[in-house]
Amino acid sequence: MVDAEKRLLANALADVDNQFFVLLSDSCVPLHTFDYVYNYLMGTNVSFIDCFHDPGPHGNGRYSPGMLPEIEEKDFRKGAQWFAITRRHALLILADSLYYKKFKLYCKPADGRNCIADEHYLPTLFNMVDPGGIANWSVTHVDWSEGKWHPRSYRAADVTYDLLKNITAVDENFHVTSDDKKIVTQKPCLWNGSKRPCYLFARKFYPEALDNLLKLFTSYTSV
Repeated sequence: MVDAEKRLLANALADVDNQFFVLLSDSCVPLHTFDYVYNYLMGTNVSFIDCFHDPGPHGNGRYSPGMLPEIEEKDFRKGAQWFAITRRHALLILADSLYYKKFKLYCKPADGRNCIADEHYLPTLFNMVDPGGIANWSVTHVDWSEGKWHPRSYRAADVTYDLLKNITAVDENFHVTSDDKKIVTQKPCLWNGSKRPCYLFARKFYPEALDNLLKLFTSYTSV
């Protein structure tokens, strides 16, 4: 997955007019108008990369001592793969080979730690090289409240005005550790120092939800 992300960035960077890079999937939908999304991203100089410290088995439990000395366990971080990054940070990702090699060698799903590189590489990289340059949350909303291996997926019947309104109203991001303590950390989403709604996109929507989304978007506009 990290290799795929790097290839996507390399191709997007070839166009010098591209200044912000957002990773989305086919199950993502926008929550705001194009102008709102554009101004939100271009109006700040930070990248939106999810990053937090998780001492549990699905966080630091995936760390391998083979990453030493370049990556110490105290620097290992976790986060969602759905990023929105500046051109400067996209170039940094492509230029990195030192930390990337450590993840390629020691972060694999079948290594006994179930290490998933796309959940750890970027959070760890930016925690080490530019912690002040990231917002520590993703602008793509994903609902993990069901406690399963996959996030909540929305079918046609789930798509309502209230659902979209509730997601777009969220202005605090939170993380839950994967250990027995299940410690919750909740922080405001700060955009240039001011509290703003966190999310520009949401997932995971089934194709069958498209018609309902289109109907709602004709009367629902969050600017």
